[in-house]
Amino acid sequence: MKVKLLNERELTNLYETEMVFDFPKAELKPLRAMLRLMGMGQYDPLLLTDDGGGALGYAMMWLPRERNGALLEYLGVLRGKRNGGIGAQALPLLAQRYGQLFGEAEAPDSDDPSENELRRRRIGFYERNGFRVLDYECALFGVHFKSLYCGPETDDRKVEALHRSVYADYFSPTHMERYIQLPLRPGEAIRPAPAWMEEDEEEIFP
Repeated sequence: MKVKLLNERELTNLYETEMVFDFPKAELKPLRAMLRLMGMGQYDPLLLTDDGGGALGYAMMWLPRERNGALLEYLGVLRGKRNGGIGAQALPLLAQRYGQLFGEAEAPDSDDPSENELRRRRIGFYERNGFRVLDYECALFGVHFKSLYCGPETDDRKVEALHRSVYADYFSPTHMERYIQLPLRPGEAIRPAPAWMEEDEEEIFP
């Protein structure tokens, strides 16, 4: 497996033909925000390919300003290519490329038992592939997540600080207070927030 860094046109095509179908609206960052982060040098949209260059999947990597690691924001396998272990093959390549990865997976607290089982399997997938569940959780735009990490750091507070910095480097303090609960304190209520695609993007993503 290989990774290819996409340009803006290629990212736009992938977003419109794959990502809008792969992720719920409440969890999918607007395309214009991804493109803006690319322009800032803090976003790597990666295409996962076979050795012949055929597309297999994708990984969207949000980088801290110092580029000392990466937030695995989205990992997807193309339709028709799923259930073949592509995601598991991709994670070591991403860890090698960035040194350390941190990520988020929806917490299994849905009212739907089948949805909770799906979320637990997703977390288990990451744990089987080198990630550990951190001792803090987060809520982003009203969605509750477990926090994950893959790398050499053993101090969860240092990982937490780096994780938070990704958002703090981009959002204003007002928007951080309104939308980003990282960490989510024990017993803290999750603040409701509109889906990213439903709010005025000019307000949220300057």
